[in-house]
Amino acid sequence: MEIKELGHLVLYVRDLGRSVAFYRDVLGWRQVFPDPSDPSGGTPRFPAAAFSAGRTHHELLLIEVGDDAAAVPAGRRLGLYHFGLKVGDSDDELRAVLDQIQAAGVRIVGATDHTVTHSLYILDPDGNEIELYVDVPGVDWKSDPALVAAPIRPLRL
Repeated sequence: MEIKELGHLVLYVRDLGRSVAFYRDVLGWRQVFPDPSDPSGGTPRFPAAAFSAGRTHHELLLIEVGDDAAAVPAGRRLGLYHFGLKVGDSDDELRAVLDQIQAAGVRIVGATDHTVTHSLYILDPDGNEIELYVDVPGVDWKSDPALVAAPIRPLRL
């Protein structure tokens, strides 16, 4: 077997409306299901919403599990740590993203220079950590894969 690419990510969420607003309106994902232009909101078979950046039919699926679902535990644990979303190709674009998320009241929980990427870290409404990043122009990690494990530094935008 050969993995060709990471296809999609599925997240359980407490409140679908709140999470749709975050991923669609704050992060700018294009909602593909249910059709946001349909005034009835569509009639999903289960409470879910799908989003695409255009690469495939959906890269993100949210499934509502309700208010009584257990929270993401804090600290070191097994399972998902964070997922990364490429938001541009330059620090200027990352600065614009920083302005947008701050204007939306999103708290930044980290900012790191990884040598190969410059990254901002935020939490979604359910506490899932998201890395918003740009690849650093001119860094040739394909020729020097050790750059991927370079020591992290504070990000200076």
